[in-house]
Amino acid sequence: MNLKTGILFFLKSFIFAKNLIVARRKLEQFAENETFAHMFYKPYHELINGFSLKGKWNKVFFKNDHPITLELGCGKGEYTVGLARKYPDRNFIGIDLKGARMWQGASIVEQEGIKNVAFIRTKIDQLLHFFGNDEISEIWLTFSDPQPKHERRRLSSPRFLNLYRDILVPDGIIHQKTDNRELFDYTLEVINHFNFKLKFSTFDLYASEFKGDAVEIQTFYEKMFLKEGIAINYMQFCLNESFKNNEVLVLPQKDNK
Repeated sequence: MNLKTGILFFLKSFIFAKNLIVARRKLEQFAENETFAHMFYKPYHELINGFSLKGKWNKVFFKNDHPITLELGCGKGEYTVGLARKYPDRNFIGIDLKGARMWQGASIVEQEGIKNVAFIRTKIDQLLHFFGNDEISEIWLTFSDPQPKHERRRLSSPRFLNLYRDILVPDGIIHQKTDNRELFDYTLEVINHFNFKLKFSTFDLYASEFKGDAVEIQTFYEKMFLKEGIAINYMQFCLNESFKNNEVLVLPQKDNK
């Protein structure tokens, strides 16, 4: 075996071993997730038969009447955990499909004994299986996948807003925080098309005068973006009464540039 072949063999072996360690760690995290009383998962074939906490999160799980905030696409749960620490008189639920990522937030909740947090491992389009009408007070969309080629998959598309309207209280606030200007501009188009109430909007959060949770809590990737000098976009908006009858899933072609 010559030197070049030996080096290639070593690199391949190292990568294989590293991937094996990562895979084992993920399996361990998935197993630990199942031990957390605040982590929920149901396969779809079971979910369609009903979810016991739907419409009963406050009464059965949180055992209080505090408002509930969702973080959709929560990743490691930085906002879910950060907001829960800051507001013990409110309840927070992080939702994502990636169980290994959610393990980080869920394990912090377990270690610190935080009582006003839950996590659900599921697809966002299955929200209505988990929550009843007007059960949610607020929604955070933190650094969602921009889905540049698939409008229907964007978490601020009419398709997903149709889901939010059924579980949000009237005038419930939706927050969007993203480094992706195209996604942010798209959401502004949606707001304009449906005449939603835009409560606040900025293309550069940290250069604005905004004070509040959006500035005080930063995700892992957000800190990386800021180091690279990437501007963070942030907005707050509310759906309106007329949107209750909406059946549109994507913006009309003339408005979707």
